[in-house]
This record gives sequence, C-alpha cells and structure tokens, in this order.
Amino acid sequence: MKQFRSPHTLMVQGTTSDAGKSIVVTALCRILARHKISVAPFKPQNMALNSAVTAEGGEIGRAQAVQAEACYLPASVEMNPVLLKPNSDIGAQVILNGKAIGNMKATEYHTFKPQLLTEVIKSHTQLQEKYSTVIVEGAGSPAEINLREHDIANMGFAEAVDCPVIIVADIDRGGVFAHLLGTYELLSDSEKARVKGFVINRFRGDVTLLEPGLDWLEERTGVPVLCVIPYITNLHIEAEDAVNQQQKSSGEKPLKVVVPLYPRASNHTDFDVLRMHPQVDCEFVRDPQQFSGADLIVLPGSKNVRGDLNWLQESGWESVIQRHLRFGGKLIGICGGYQMLGEWIHDPDQIESAAGSSKALGILPLETTLTGDKLLRNVRGVLCGSEIAVSGYEIHAGISRGPALDNPLFELEVEGEVHTDGVRDPADQILGTYLHGVFDQPELLQTLLEWAGLRQQQGFDYPAFREAQINRLADSVEAVMPVNRLLKLLNLEEQG
Repeated sequence: MKQFRSPHTLMVQGTTSDAGKSIVVTALCRILARHKISVAPFKPQNMALNSAVTAEGGEIGRAQAVQAEACYLPASVEMNPVLLKPNSDIGAQVILNGKAIGNMKATEYHTFKPQLLTEVIKSHTQLQEKYSTVIVEGAGSPAEINLREHDIANMGFAEAVDCPVIIVADIDRGGVFAHLLGTYELLSDSEKARVKGFVINRFRGDVTLLEPGLDWLEERTGVPVLCVIPYITNLHIEAEDAVNQQQKSSGEKPLKVVVPLYPRASNHTDFDVLRMHPQVDCEFVRDPQQFSGADLIVLPGSKNVRGDLNWLQESGWESVIQRHLRFGGKLIGICGGYQMLGEWIHDPDQIESAAGSSKALGILPLETTLTGDKLLRNVRGVLCGSEIAVSGYEIHAGISRGPALDNPLFELEVEGEVHTDGVRDPADQILGTYLHGVFDQPELLQTLLEWAGLRQQQGFDYPAFREAQINRLADSVEAVMPVNRLLKLLNLEEQG
C-alpha cells in the first residue's frame, strides 16, 4: 500500500441521523483502499443494537465492521472504542474497548464521557500508528447543542485531535440547504473553521438544476459543496441500527418469512440475506394483528430479553406463534429469541433488567440464566449430522441448560475443543441457536431454506453480493469525488 509522510484523519459528520455518514465513510474507505492507500475506519462513540465480534474477541458497532471490510481489513476494537447498546428508553449498556463495563442511564453516562475521551483518543492514535489515513464517522449531528458539553462523538472529538470535517446531508429528506446551513450556523467559530466541505447525498435528477443552490450555499458559508452523490437505487449496505419496516418484497415469492420486531430487537442484520434473496419474502412485523401467515417465523436477538419476552406475550405474539406451530409452520430462535423458546429466563444479578425470573414461551425444555460474563467469539463448525459448514459469531450473556440441548444444531470447534450449540427439536419443526450470521453461508442457507419449505432454489451467494454492493457504492461516489480530490482534501503527499 502507498505510504504518506504523516498519518491523516478526516471526519464525516451529518446534519441528522441516517443522513449518510456510514455510507460515505464506507465509500471513502473502499475508494482509498482499492487505490492501494493504507486506510482504516473509526467511530469514537456508536449507539446501536447491531454489533459485531472482532478477531480479538471484542464487540463493536456493525457499521464499523462493514467499513473495515471496505478497507479489506479485519474488524478491530480500536475502530469503535465506545459502543452504547440501549436496553431501556433512558439507559444503555456501555461497551468500552470491546468489553461491557455496565449499564448507565443517559444522565449518568453524560457525566462519565470526559473519562472516555482519553480512551477514544488512545484508540485513534493506535490506528494512526498503523495506517496512513483514518476516516472517522460522527454520530447524530454536531448541531445537537444540548449534547455539546463533554462531546466525544462529533466536534468534541474533531477539536481534540485537530482534524478536518465534512458534513453530509440527505436531499431525499427535503430541506437540504436548511439542514446544511442550520447545522453550520450552530457551530462555534473554531468548529466552523475545520469544516472543509459539504456533501449532498441521495440526489435524484439533473444536478445542473441544483447548482444555483450550491453556489448560494458556498457564498453564504464560504464552504464548498464537494460533491453531490446520486440516489443509488436498491443499494444494500448493512444498516448501523435503523430497521426499514416499510421494505416490502415485490411480487409473489415462494417462501414467506416473518420476523417479530420487538422493542429491543438486536442484530437485525442477521436477516439482510433473507430480505435480499430473490425467492424469499422476509418482513419485519411489529403488530401481530398484521401477521397473515408465514412458512417460517424467526425470533431475533434482544438487548433486553425478559422485557422483549414480556412485550411478545402481552402484544399477542405468543398465541400467534403457538397457532403457527399447530398449523405446521417452522420456527427459529436466534440468541435472545432462542432463550425465549425455553421455559424460564432467570436474571438474578440484574444483568439486563430488574432481578427476577420470567416464564418463557415453553416451546423447548430448557432454561436460561443470564450471567455477568458476556460471551464474545467468532466460531466455525458444521451442521450436526452433515459436513455443511457454519460460521458466525456469539454475543450473549446467558447459559442455557435442559434436555433440549441433547439434540444440538451445530458442532463447533473452539480453541481446539469441540462444543455444541443450539437445539433441533425431535419433530424437526423448531431450531434454536446462539449464533448470529448463520444465514450468510450459501450452502447452509440453502439447507435451512429447504427445511423451511423452499424447493427448487436459486443459488444466492450473500457475501459476494455484499462485496459487489460496496464496490457499486464506491464507484458511484468516486465518479463525483475522484480519488485525487479526496487526497487533496486529506492533504496527503506521496513519498518519492
């Protein structure tokens, strides 16, 4: 890879959440990496229920794992030193350098942030020592003036490391000039000085019609619009956190999958492959009254298993699931969803919520006790009774026991030892597993979909599809922001 005289950092901030920060960082990382420039992603603080396990056994936001993939790098805890996983409306589990350090309410965390800035800067420095360029993703908006004090996620970080900033806005939302100008005007003078450009994302139509507005914005602020990124139809990049419930499959498809969307559902990227599969109609459904039947129901992971279990029972999903099974439908539980399939969930040490026990769905003869030690690991193995490979990752705080485990789903090799995971019920109607990512492997996906009722399948290689989508994104962005312009923005000079 090309090396430069000194490492350089560029920060991508946004006018709002979901303005396109993650997308732009992913694109810039892939553009630099495929031009053989040493680059790594970074996000000081992330709040998301989608996470990934790194090679060293730590937990980071899923978006940073995707951005690492865009850099052709393995994910590392240095890329996201602070991860917040909400487990209530006013609190979250705090993960520092890949490990959970406890649960905090929002007010408690706000006063704790100054102690985290040192750790954030340390992680950033470690990346700078390894890579020529670090592309940083902000969080939310720098214009959230109520959060400016002790900020480590946006301008507070940029000021601390003295890096330039670009600000992204989504024109598809409407009001893009108000978003950009309003955000800029709410910055301090020193923060304004480090803004080197604006990026307008998801534009449809003739860009020449936008040019009078671009000229006006630059005249008003003195900041150029670096590029206008076109709306990329049907682009799929794994989401940082938000679930698109409005996504509907087009046309009739032979297999229907429904995922109940409880309040603290986590790692919904498990189902991206099903939503992209040409023969699968996979839908997230919150209201059980909107359930109109399915071949397969999948219960996803959860950041508050007992709370989401209670919601599942009170909302009417429990009776829907029982009726689905009586009619011969298939059922899979993943991680927290797997725990819900048992008879009891115990939380004596208040790991996720108040101490106590909850009567679960009673579908499988097992019980789970939540524990303080969260298991974080990437694993490989085979589907029991076959040579079909499985790989995935575990993120859970719980130990399950019971006779159901006598018929496991997977055989895994962990540090040279063989372990089993999950459950296949004797009637072969219900599967449970702690592994995330089990649908991503083409052969295992084909086997699971055939089990669920899909015959005459079309092959679907999701990892290859995901890689093609990253390249498609990078192509579109590089067309409007060529690499030489990006290098100039980064103030990089090649040696020799």
